[in-house]
Amino acid sequence: MGSSEVRVRRVYEPQEDTAGTRVLVDRLWPRGESKEKAAIDKWLKDITPSNELRAWYHEDRTGTRYDEFVDRYRTELTDPVHTAAVRELVELVEEGGPVTLVTAVKDVPHSHVPVIVDHLEHELRRP
Repeated sequence: MGSSEVRVRRVYEPQEDTAGTRVLVDRLWPRGESKEKAAIDKWLKDITPSNELRAWYHEDRTGTRYDEFVDRYRTELTDPVHTAAVRELVELVEEGGPVTLVTAVKDVPHSHVPVIVDHLEHELRRP
């Protein structure tokens, strides 16, 4: 998978003309963002961490739970509901054209999004 096929953008950033299919990968709709302005083509709520995992991770005020969060989320990504959502995302990428994963999180590198990207890359390399 080339870097031009899958991109990550915050929903609050200006939209690019070459964004391709814009997929929201957050469980909650971005606060203060209209559907028109967000220009989301697909909302994959089921690819996000469970409410329990998300709440557990956000309780951490010390910032020490990220590695365990990643491990737990990777496990969740193998359950049937998450697997179906991952399959939808894989199909979008395989259809061609760029896919932009859109999120409202402030700290993207320490969120669920890099885990999705890594998992997606792994799935796209499977025979």
